[in-house]
Amino acid sequence: MQDAFLHWQAADRRRIRVPEAWLTKVVTNLCLDRLRSAQARRERTAGAWLPEPLLDGDPMLGPADSFEQRESVSLAVLTLMERLSALERGVYVLREAFSYSHAEIAEILDINESASQQHLHRARRRITAVRRPGGEVDPASARGIVEEFLAAAASGRVERLVALLTDDATAISDSNGAGLAERLLRYDTPQRIAAVARAGFRPTPAKRRLAGGTPAVHYALVNGAPAVLFVLDDQVVGAVTFGVTGGKIATVHGIAAPTRLVRLAEAWRRHGPHTPLVSQW
Repeated sequence: MQDAFLHWQAADRRRIRVPEAWLTKVVTNLCLDRLRSAQARRERTAGAWLPEPLLDGDPMLGPADSFEQRESVSLAVLTLMERLSALERGVYVLREAFSYSHAEIAEILDINESASQQHLHRARRRITAVRRPGGEVDPASARGIVEEFLAAAASGRVERLVALLTDDATAISDSNGAGLAERLLRYDTPQRIAAVARAGFRPTPAKRRLAGGTPAVHYALVNGAPAVLFVLDDQVVGAVTFGVTGGKIATVHGIAAPTRLVRLAEAWRRHGPHTPLVSQW
């Protein structure tokens, strides 16, 4: 937005007949340039990438009045959007979020209408792949399922963990941003997810030393989804979000890289602590 403002200041505004259209084109193309650059940097240094988790109520999430709006900012959808090409993402956002026509999108992106329609079709097909039937889950039920998952993982009950997962469940972790680059670890079977959850959630002295103490475990909503936060001295050191459908867990996203948790940690400190699910993990 700052770059767009500088472009606006430097432009001969007497020659700009429709400021909104001019500004939309400038902002969109600046975003695409930034996206292409960021994508290239991630491919060179970090491989796959997870979006930043945001605490419920964060204005960056936008309106969340309906299930569809909350689902649109879920980590599952945002993660998938990172796999879209720059043009697919640009067309999808301009069409779905701002309701521009294909003629307008074609002019903004310097492509033809047919290309705009094709990019939108491909983007919609990929986004639809992560949407699940069943609609909205009751918040109390979702919390109960997450609490049961946490208890089963901490106690090492692998069979119960498997029973809480859908047959096609997936889990993604950022591996704490360990090493020179953040790389995602992906697990695609309930048995593997259960084994990893048992190893990850079960507290040990070694894990407490690595964390720098004994964190508390809190329940929260992150990107509109039920989540658990690991909090040490008012600092969020880890977040795990769950996608719940049909009474079971379909997706698990684990984020512990400090650079991904900055905004969530700040929001948590402002929001104030709640009674933890586990006071000493």
